[in-house]
Amino acid sequence: MAAQGLPIKFQELVQLTNVGINPQFISFASLTMESEKYICVREEVNGQVQVVIIDMATPTEPQRRPITAESAIMNPVSKVIALKANNYLQIFNMEMKSKMKSHQLTEPVVYWKWISPSTVALVTGNAVYHWSMEGQSEPVKMFDRHATLNDTQIINYKTSAKENWMVLVGIKSEPGTNRIIGAMQLYSKEKNVSQPIEGASPSLASSYRARHAAAFHEMKCDGATSDSTLFTFAAKTAAAAKLHVIEVAPGAREPGAAPFGKKNADIYFPPEAAQVLCVTVDEANIVPYICKQLNNYPLALKLAVRNNLPGAEQLFGQQFNQLMNAQDYKGAQQPRTHPPTHTPTHRHRRRHTRAAKLAADSPQQVLRTPETIQRFQAAPAAPGQPSPILTYFGMLLEKGKLNAMESVELARPVIQQGKQALLQKWISEEKLECTEELGDMIKMVDAQLALSVYLRATANQKVIQSFVETQQFDKIMVYCQKVGYTADWGLLLTNIVRVNPQGALDFAQKLAAADGVSLDYGVVADVFMQHNCLQQATSFLLDVLKGDKPEEGPLQTRLLEMNLMAAPQARRPAIAEAGVRRRLSPRLSPRLSPASAPQVADAIMANEMFHHYDRPRIAMLCEKAGLAARALEHYDNVEDMKRAMMRTELIPPEFLVKFFGTLSVENAIECLNHLLRTNMRQNLQTVIQVAREYSEQLGPDKLIEMFATYNSWEGLFYYLGAILTQTEDKEVHFKYIEAAAKVGNLQEVERVTREDTHFDPERVRDFLKEARLPDQRPLINVCDRYDMVEDLTHFLYSNNMSKYIELYVQKVNPMKAPQVAGALLDADCSEDFVRALILSVRAMAPAEQLVEEVEKRNRLKLLQPWLEARVNEGVQEAPVHNALMKIYIDMNNRPEEYLAQNNYYDSKVVGAYCEKRDPHLAFLCYKRGSCDAELIDVTNRHGLFKQQARYLVERQDLELWATVLTEENEHRRQLVDAVVQVALPETKNPDVVSTTVKAFMTADLPNELIELLEKIVLQNSEFSDNRNLQNLLILTAIKADKTRVMDYINRLTNFDMPDIANIAVGSELYEEALVIFKKAELHREAAKVLIDYIASIERATEFADKVDDPEVWTMLGKAQMTPEGIVAAIDAFIKAGETSEYMTVISVAEQANEPAKLVEYLQMCRKKVKEAHIDTSLIYAYAKAEMHPELEEFISAPNVGRIQARHRPAGTSHTRLDVAERCYAEEMYVPAKLMFTSISNFARLATCLVRLGEFQASVDAARKANSTRTWKEVNASCVEAGEFRLAQICALHIIVNPDEVDELVGVYEVKGHFEEIIAVMEAGLGLERAHMGIFTELGVLYSKYKEEKLMEHVKLFWSRVNIRKMLKACEENAQWEELVFLHLHHDEFDNAALAMIAHPTEAWEHLKFKDTIAKLTNTEIFYKAITFYLDYSPLEINSLLEAMASRVDHVRVISQMKRAGHLPLVKPYLLTTQPANIKEVNDALYALYVEDEDHEALAKGVVTFDNFDQVEMAQMCEKHSLLQFRRIGAMLYKRAKKWSKSVELSKKDKVWDEAIETTAESGDSAIAEELINFFVEQKLNTCFAAALYTCYAQLRPDVVMELAWRNNLNDFAMPFMVQTMREITNKLDTLVEKERKKEEAAAEEKKKAERGRPQRDGGVRRGHGRRHGRRDAAANGRVRRRRRLRVLMCTEALRPSSSTHFAGP
Repeated sequence: MAAQGLPIKFQELVQLTNVGINPQFISFASLTMESEKYICVREEVNGQVQVVIIDMATPTEPQRRPITAESAIMNPVSKVIALKANNYLQIFNMEMKSKMKSHQLTEPVVYWKWISPSTVALVTGNAVYHWSMEGQSEPVKMFDRHATLNDTQIINYKTSAKENWMVLVGIKSEPGTNRIIGAMQLYSKEKNVSQPIEGASPSLASSYRARHAAAFHEMKCDGATSDSTLFTFAAKTAAAAKLHVIEVAPGAREPGAAPFGKKNADIYFPPEAAQVLCVTVDEANIVPYICKQLNNYPLALKLAVRNNLPGAEQLFGQQFNQLMNAQDYKGAQQPRTHPPTHTPTHRHRRRHTRAAKLAADSPQQVLRTPETIQRFQAAPAAPGQPSPILTYFGMLLEKGKLNAMESVELARPVIQQGKQALLQKWISEEKLECTEELGDMIKMVDAQLALSVYLRATANQKVIQSFVETQQFDKIMVYCQKVGYTADWGLLLTNIVRVNPQGALDFAQKLAAADGVSLDYGVVADVFMQHNCLQQATSFLLDVLKGDKPEEGPLQTRLLEMNLMAAPQARRPAIAEAGVRRRLSPRLSPRLSPASAPQVADAIMANEMFHHYDRPRIAMLCEKAGLAARALEHYDNVEDMKRAMMRTELIPPEFLVKFFGTLSVENAIECLNHLLRTNMRQNLQTVIQVAREYSEQLGPDKLIEMFATYNSWEGLFYYLGAILTQTEDKEVHFKYIEAAAKVGNLQEVERVTREDTHFDPERVRDFLKEARLPDQRPLINVCDRYDMVEDLTHFLYSNNMSKYIELYVQKVNPMKAPQVAGALLDADCSEDFVRALILSVRAMAPAEQLVEEVEKRNRLKLLQPWLEARVNEGVQEAPVHNALMKIYIDMNNRPEEYLAQNNYYDSKVVGAYCEKRDPHLAFLCYKRGSCDAELIDVTNRHGLFKQQARYLVERQDLELWATVLTEENEHRRQLVDAVVQVALPETKNPDVVSTTVKAFMTADLPNELIELLEKIVLQNSEFSDNRNLQNLLILTAIKADKTRVMDYINRLTNFDMPDIANIAVGSELYEEALVIFKKAELHREAAKVLIDYIASIERATEFADKVDDPEVWTMLGKAQMTPEGIVAAIDAFIKAGETSEYMTVISVAEQANEPAKLVEYLQMCRKKVKEAHIDTSLIYAYAKAEMHPELEEFISAPNVGRIQARHRPAGTSHTRLDVAERCYAEEMYVPAKLMFTSISNFARLATCLVRLGEFQASVDAARKANSTRTWKEVNASCVEAGEFRLAQICALHIIVNPDEVDELVGVYEVKGHFEEIIAVMEAGLGLERAHMGIFTELGVLYSKYKEEKLMEHVKLFWSRVNIRKMLKACEENAQWEELVFLHLHHDEFDNAALAMIAHPTEAWEHLKFKDTIAKLTNTEIFYKAITFYLDYSPLEINSLLEAMASRVDHVRVISQMKRAGHLPLVKPYLLTTQPANIKEVNDALYALYVEDEDHEALAKGVVTFDNFDQVEMAQMCEKHSLLQFRRIGAMLYKRAKKWSKSVELSKKDKVWDEAIETTAESGDSAIAEELINFFVEQKLNTCFAAALYTCYAQLRPDVVMELAWRNNLNDFAMPFMVQTMREITNKLDTLVEKERKKEEAAAEEKKKAERGRPQRDGGVRRGHGRRHGRRDAAANGRVRRRRRLRVLMCTEALRPSSSTHFAGP
């Protein structure tokens, strides 16, 4: 297109089928495109509905969302989607994953779209609504639909920019034709008026979607002063397609301006395609196209001016030159009918004015050049008028903004005239383009205005320079951040600090705090220090290093060094102190004296501001500055720490304690030991404080050991006393008790033993026993608390401390009196003492424990006085009374009386005590305390069953009854007899009887229960008429003895008959139940028993006749509801008048095939019930009974039968809904035809006619039905009958649906009608709705049945077929040439190449294969291709390898060729590949050179390409017969550093020069000496001399001299010896000179040392100095002697040695 210079650009953005969109969903109903940003497609895949969203920025990455809405439209600009399901609308924000709005409409939406980023238009059947996305507003009705759009399908809706004009577009089918006509409704919101616009199009229905379009546009027309609203619409008529433009809302116009009018133009409608196309105006070609093709220059000029388009530069230049050169202005004006009235001055001014306007309006500023300005400047000015240049600039200012050059030219005269206000005004109005040049001009007169220009021009350097000159330092950083400019901050700070140090500090701090600024803090500190601004440097570093980062360590060290190394005398200015005080803790601010710089560093370290500086360095400086505490804090060596700690007068105690917290455990313990060892008395308090503070870290065990080492019980006491409450360590608590005892603090020992809970009681007890303290209260405390009373008692009793025993029992813990009494009794203490001790505590001793302790020792009677005293005091404790009762029982002192009168003893305890003495007493005790288990046990064991029975009846406890009535109770029978014979006859209480009966029922003792009940109910007792007991008797008999039931029913009258009858039915006692129901006159229940249980229809019929009850007849009818008894059942229902069971009757009657009887029943039902099912079943019964006249009469009359359902619910059988379909399914075609005709169901009518053989009528009916399913059925029937003409008519309506094509083809293929289906598909190609499936299936049919047409078809229509399916068909039918063609056009080059390799005879061509191989993605195919060419076309393999040389693995190719044995065949390929210097390539090629004896190529190759196995190649050449190859082998040995092999090979071939050169290059003395020996042996004297010269560095002089002397070759060796002597001489001279310089330097250093040594000491020092002087002199002498010796040794080493070589005979 560009080559032809067309004014538009046409571009395909995406092919929808290529991104996975099924062609069937590329339709108006399922695809929406609201803007150029998104495409939205609704798809259904495998029954799952999803929405595909294609972002046109990345069209190859569609997003699929499982959204089941009916319709979805994307917002034009954002990721917001609107969804519609029935009448429910929703708007979702996909990025935020949230619902924005939702609304339920009352009528369905037939069309909707986004008309703006925030508004959705909704079109219903009656009106148009606008729904805003903002807020919670509901849709707002805009206007009603016009009547002309009532029966149309809405396809578009547009609004103007201000939404005051709207247009609704629809289409409809023209009656009587198959044409589609369009209709539009234009609506004005301001006027509230609608205007219909109708148009017709002869296109088919499938082509309407792009045929009717409309839009609005806002544009300023010629002669107008404001925008007009234009309305444009397109319509296609029979003659042509037109685009119409109308001005619906005119803008304001100048007087006399012509209106816009109506305009139209031809328009082209492209065919439908599954493409997204972009058509835009080509701005570079549209103006030249109008000039050259349309030859319309005025239009080109207007278009270029209005839209600022290129292409009219020459036209504007010519017209401008004419205006500037013309003598009058007429040349550029339209001819006038009246003479001009302007004077020459006016003409001159008008000419320049028009020229200036033309230049100002020129598109893309083609005339706004320096030449134009020069021409206006040179133009003469008219008298009394402004100059042309000012006129030109005025035009430009009216037009808009001046460019850079124009701004400078305008500013120059304005500045000269001093009118800076004008410049400021123009700059503020953005009329001038601000540049650095303009700012430089203005700066000479107004610096502030110049700064404004620099800012607008982003002249960063000039802006910063202006800020510095005006000392606006705070604005520099703001400006740099705003414009993103990075300045040289170091240089800038240097300039600022010279004039304003404080301003430099503030600026540096702002720089450091700013984000995105790269500032070297070290450079800033250097700048401040270079200008002696220590306070600013300190303040800056404190500010920037507050982050305390590891990488800031050097700067932290420098900051501290600056302050620690500063002279104390130097007075710091007040600003430094203020800066430091601001940054340091207020607590430390008073210490920061301005005259003491180290205090600044001290305050920094005290606040722990930094952690990454050089600590050893700072520690040393702190020590020098007198900051001993800080030095100690920074030391790492424990010896340094111990040394520093000795200066305790300089270290605050609290700091020292805190410092110990920073040490390791080992170092801290060592330092504490050091303090105690040096001065325990002075340092003990400090050590105790440290031990208290860091006890947990250092470990109490180590600290205890430390104090114990120095026998410091006092220190241990105070230390452990401080941590005692903080630890639970038993050792600590024990040591504290021990230390307190050692220091004599018995009160603390007593307190700890009384209150502490964490010591080892046994260990403390043993310690206190051994300590023999004067006061035994600590021991009493320990033993009392930890229950060691017996040990305490034995200890005190054995040591004659009875007073402490009395003290303990009476005062400390009377509750332990039982244990003390037991211990005393065990110790054979006197009973009188024990009794007196117990009586002394009286009620304070626990009775239970005391009785237990004494009873265990069989001394219970000892307590009788104490117990009686307690009882007399009113004590109610059970243990007291238990013990007293036991004493009375043993004494046999009226026990029954005491047991009955005493209410406080424990019945279980006393009863158990009595069992072995008197069981009757035990029964009394257990009965008194309701001890059920114990009472049952004692009565069972002693045979007291009467007492047990009376007790159970009186207790009325069901749980207790359950325990005694279980099968496990071997005494149950005796108990039951006692209950029946004794206990129950004695009672008159009905509750007792009821409880007993329940107990027997619960225990499942029916026989015993019957026996019990017969005695109560049948023997004229007080309970004979009890209803519950009668019910119970019958029920028990039903359960246990069914033979007695009938007798009980006849004898008893006061029982619940219905309930008992139902229970009898459940127990299969049907006759008994029938008797009960008849006795109770319950006919329905009696009939049910006869029908359901006795199953006697005959007896039931007699019973029904007897009672004549409708309910009984109904039940009888239901019972006979079977296919065999349906006639009798219907008679029973008719007698009962029953209609509720009509559905069951219908179903059974249809099963029994009794339609006539069913008609009789349904006619009765219709009189009572109006149900659709009844009428439907009656229609079916008429049809089934072949009562066609009655059927036709019935369906013609009003009825509610479902002849055919309009909407069949999913999963519902047709037998329940539509009788017509049922008749059709059961092949009752005549009734079905009558019914389908009556309801005008042409689809089903067509199928019925097909079944009846009326094919032409069926086609006519199918045409009326226009249903794909109908067409398919009629088509299949026509094909079956051989009516292929009618079948083709049907098929052409089927194949337009892509989903039906496969099935249609299958219908023809199964019958073998291949030619007919091909004819159908060929006819379908001409359809306007022809789709990809038709072309594809036709290709498949050609592939199967007409192979000769296949290639032509795929060549013509490859872009419209489903290539995947065609590939499969071609592969199945072995059409390899077509297969390759399709692979290539589908960009499947890999498969195409494989197909050509697999089937070369049919599909392979060398050139085609070569082109294909270059596009492969699977590199494995390359190697298959090589094998293929070797087998099929070996002579063209080099051409193939050339095509794929850049992509194959050359190593693999060579390996493959070697295996095939065809390596020489690809020699050209190897030569082409060799520049890559690949080892395998070189090896293969060099092997070919050797094989071809091409030594020149080999020699050249091994030098140029050295990546090969040189040794292997050398061995190959070594064995070659040609000398040239052997020389190459020697060279390769040399390059591989196989020197001996190379030299030997050269010697064999007598190539002496190469042998000598190789030896020299090797650097090996042995090889060189071997070579010269060889030359001497071979009498090659000349070669010997040459070897001496070449291998000089490798040969030893003594060896050369010996060989020359022995073989009389001194003349040949003399040059070598001369050179050797020269080198030895040079080396000696160098050594001597070096030694001399060292001696001079040593002497000079010695003199300096002697001059700098102080002479302050007395004679002893001087004597010491003399001794050292003598030692130094002696040492220097020894050094000199050693140096001379080394020189002599070096000289001897350099001399030739012949001791070895002169050892001959």
